[in-house]
Amino acid sequence: MSVAIDPARALAEYQRLRPRLPAHARRGKAADAARFLDIAAPYDLILFDAYGVLNVGETAIEGAAETIAALRDQDKSVMVVSNSAAYPKAHMMDRYARLGFDFAPDEVVTSRETLLARVAEEPARQWGVMLNPEKDMGEIADLGAAVLADDPALYDQVEGFLLVGADGWTEARQTLLEASLARDPRPVFVGNPDLVAPREDGLSLEPGWFAHRLIDATGVAVHFCGKPFPDIFDLALARRPAIPPERVLMVGDTLHTDILGGAQAGFATALVTGHGALLGLDVAEAIAGSAIAPDHILRQI
Repeated sequence: MSVAIDPARALAEYQRLRPRLPAHARRGKAADAARFLDIAAPYDLILFDAYGVLNVGETAIEGAAETIAALRDQDKSVMVVSNSAAYPKAHMMDRYARLGFDFAPDEVVTSRETLLARVAEEPARQWGVMLNPEKDMGEIADLGAAVLADDPALYDQVEGFLLVGADGWTEARQTLLEASLARDPRPVFVGNPDLVAPREDGLSLEPGWFAHRLIDATGVAVHFCGKPFPDIFDLALARRPAIPPERVLMVGDTLHTDILGGAQAGFATALVTGHGALLGLDVAEAIAGSAIAPDHILRQI
């Protein structure tokens, strides 16, 4: 669905949904920092959100690749932890290379990978997938999945639902999904819990937006596989098992996903304000209203 909303509305919706999100382990008072590299010294592993921190849509944020290179020069471990589920891993790696980043595949942890790991624990099912029919399903096709479009019969036929990409999603399809689950509740896994994502033309609606609408309409149980929920952070730490949580810094642009998620995992957190979900808002007011406090605040990395 190609609808863009403003940051104030997105923040208000995140706050409305706060009781469904993890508890926040409050740390100290947030401190402003002029340069990201000035706050990196205490941490061995630095996790970066992608949208709003490294890139906006298909455009790299100026200076981000250079910061990653500087961290490597300091022998820091770096990883991307992204609620990007709509694309196969190879597509994401190509994007990062095109934007000037040198991440290795094991340095990129996505909510799509988390979804696939979680669904692998489930009994075999025919899955209906929220995804643009023109996109490559990649590994999701191996699950016996069918893309949800405008055929009402398919919604009732499948045995569970995977919400991975909202591009191309419509109000009519949302209505079909809600009606089918109201008639017959089945498992729902959300590969991207984000409500919104920063694009060149504003904040786009993401699968989490529609997942919470689904909960509002039907009360159906939903399992979220990305930030701020634990699964994705567990997967990231499993790739760097020797690093204790207190030596990890989570860097993101969204209070209710990146900062809350990092805090619940026991990490320090840094909020980036110059390009993402809080752009144009009073950041101190947003922090006070949400009661989600990062350890550091800076304009960009």
